[in-house]
Amino acid sequence: MDSIERILKKLSKSKFRSSFKLENKDIEYIESVGINTITKHAYDFINERLKPKYIKNDGKQTPMKNHPVFIAQHATATCCRKCLSGIV
Repeated sequence: MDSIERILKKLSKSKFRSSFKLENKDIEYIESVGINTITKHAYDFINERLKPKYIKNDGKQTPMKNHPVFIAQHATATCCRKCLSGIV
């Protein structure tokens, strides 16, 4: 099985990960700013919150709401280094 398929299958079995859904306000925000802006936000969040060698609040650096990227990060276990290490 392809590694992406394996990861998606693993994520789909998680009740916690499956609980994250975009709300209408999130979808409206994405539509209003465009996918290029959302993609830039995602890169910026990852570079600021996951990439640094030392993170003062590692494991708690990604909020659970208030931006579609944060919701997506929790849904895909890409919200902190611990979660990232568990999916690969």
